[in-house]
Amino acid sequence: MHWDFALILLFLGIAVPLLGRRRVRQLMQLPSTTKDDRLALYASTVAFQWIAAGVILWRSAAHGISAAQLGVAIPRPLLTISLTIGLTSLVLLNQLVGLKRLATQSPANQGLVPQLAQKLFPQDDVERLAFFALVVTVAICEEFIYRGFVQHLFQNLAGGSRYLAVFGSAAFFALAHLYQGRRGLISTFIVGVLFSTATAVTLSLVPSIAAHFVADLTAGMLAPRYLQGARAARPLLL
Repeated sequence: MHWDFALILLFLGIAVPLLGRRRVRQLMQLPSTTKDDRLALYASTVAFQWIAAGVILWRSAAHGISAAQLGVAIPRPLLTISLTIGLTSLVLLNQLVGLKRLATQSPANQGLVPQLAQKLFPQDDVERLAFFALVVTVAICEEFIYRGFVQHLFQNLAGGSRYLAVFGSAAFFALAHLYQGRRGLISTFIVGVLFSTATAVTLSLVPSIAAHFVADLTAGMLAPRYLQGARAARPLLL
């Protein structure tokens, strides 16, 4: 493995989870967040994600890896469209059912993520616009990083094995969401396996990007409406 790829994997597998957990602890210590706090968080996350994706694209190109090899292509259009519709519909249904169920639960049974989400979700039109930009960024960049780069790297290390690539990608994706706690770690790993499988089958990031976008947008925009009067929500955050 190239030294720069090894450094990137170490950063994704160790630094990103640790930084995420520290950031969450800081947020949880605040009694509430202000509009400026949320907008600053959105902006810093957008900047970090694009920088990370840019560095990975740069180093991949330096080693002769094309964008198409990283999933930035649609070599199987019909299959890609079909899986995009199916995967996105499944994710949307899961979000809606989950939100309805959570609206009937007590805060004590909702875990850490609802408390965190309460401090992160947009609360006015300006924040919603910024949140939309954040969701677009996260969907594109995280899928490129984990389903594109990490999955491609594991497949090469495993001698072309798509199985190891799928689970390796999902594991790193789950680690990036370690701040959500054990339940979040498990749920993001399962989602990661689904997304990675779709990428392995279609050779494209389109299905996972679309599904990731729908998951986060639904969580951020619809949770407050479903849970009016509730203290917290636990949508699937990716």
